[in-house]
Amino acid sequence: MRRLITRVGEWFDRRLQLAAPIREAAEHPVPRNTASWWYVFGSAALTVFVLQLVTGILLAMIYVPSASEAWSSLQSLNHDVTLGWFIRALHGWGSNFMVAIVLIHMAQVFLFGAYKFPRELTWIIGVFLLLMTLGMAFTGQVLRFDQDAYWGLGIGASIASRVPIIGPLAVKLMLGGPIIAGATLSRFFALHVFVIPGMLIGLVCLHLWMVLKLGINEWPMPGRVVKKATYENEYHALTKKDGAPFVPYAVWKDMFFAAFILLAVAACAVYFGPFGPTGRPDPTIIQTAPKPDYFFLWLYAILSLLPPSMETPALLIGPVVAIMVLLLLPFLSGEGEKSWRRRPIAVLTILLIAISLGTLTHLSGYTPWSPHMNAWSGDPVPDQFLRGTTALQRQGALVFQVKQCRNCHSLGEAGGQRGPALDSVAVRLTRDQLIRQVIQGGGNMPAYGKNLSPSETTALVAFLETLRPPNQAPARNAALGVTQQTHTPAQP
Repeated sequence: MRRLITRVGEWFDRRLQLAAPIREAAEHPVPRNTASWWYVFGSAALTVFVLQLVTGILLAMIYVPSASEAWSSLQSLNHDVTLGWFIRALHGWGSNFMVAIVLIHMAQVFLFGAYKFPRELTWIIGVFLLLMTLGMAFTGQVLRFDQDAYWGLGIGASIASRVPIIGPLAVKLMLGGPIIAGATLSRFFALHVFVIPGMLIGLVCLHLWMVLKLGINEWPMPGRVVKKATYENEYHALTKKDGAPFVPYAVWKDMFFAAFILLAVAACAVYFGPFGPTGRPDPTIIQTAPKPDYFFLWLYAILSLLPPSMETPALLIGPVVAIMVLLLLPFLSGEGEKSWRRRPIAVLTILLIAISLGTLTHLSGYTPWSPHMNAWSGDPVPDQFLRGTTALQRQGALVFQVKQCRNCHSLGEAGGQRGPALDSVAVRLTRDQLIRQVIQGGGNMPAYGKNLSPSETTALVAFLETLRPPNQAPARNAALGVTQQTHTPAQP
């Protein structure tokens, strides 16, 4: 049997020529002091990524990326398919563990100065791997297509819409149209299953190739300064004098830690179960206070705590600045001391980021969501907005109340703060613009085109046209003559 296996292996190796590269990778020398528990996070992240690929393939066999079937297919996985709930739980908790391990790995690389010469490109690829990992986590939440996913996607579309010039195009590209619908889910399914995993696989392979070719970063000793002219010769001399083959000298710690992580993921999957789905996505009946998954709670807290005037600058400028700083870091600090003991600013930076993210994540459990999701408990439309109105306008006020528009919009200084106040909306928007906003949505507002009948839309817009100060004319389309404007009785 052993002879047969050897002959089969030799047959494949003559054609694939893989034995030599595999042997070279396994036996590449590493400094002995790098065989430390601090160097196991990269291999653990790779292990969890493989787990995500396997569980993702199994889930894709059952999951239906359709707006009408996605929620039901997840319920079927949870309750009807043998061990379906466990596969979903492994995939969900694996995502959380992967984000956490990649973040810890990035922090360790930063503190140990492993981004310095000649590993600048390795660091840059690592930054993109982190962004791709966060993208996988976000698109995975959207595929649950429950209330949290629906509103989380609405917030994501709102953020994209604020980008100058390309904002509307970005939203249309993201949603597959002006509203969140079946095309939206198909696009996020393609991103989550094909595009982002494909990019991750390519970047991981390139990352590993560079680690093998440039070597594993040596243990940062105080006083061992990186100089471009001498570092590579010094590193090769170190590995020749005090090096050991990766297998078996260092690999056992990686294998032990990876096994521990897999057991931890499985334990969380068994004990806590899968994530959702919560209630069916329905923008007209809000039964939950939607929140993103764990690693985006800090962003949820920022959006809840910032004043509205600061949201757009924080969302558009903050992430761009942070990513640019990460990408430029190896070029701004490519030489010098590696040891964290000699780099107090680096230590303080990691502590500040960790404390800030931890504090914001904690505050996310207390910060209010606007609108307040207390469906059916809002006050009735104030009487002053109903005096002197027609029967059609009163019918529109009833639609306004039943569809819970005041969860997002205030009227008479009462109601939600997520959307703009509607006391003078007829001054800002024409009749055609009101119809378009109600049917197609925009910004934070979901589209109500599929949730309102034509008669309800007509009545609602008729009521909205009355919402203006008594002595102020309604908005009109300047391209049309005054006589062509739809006449609306003045609000008393």
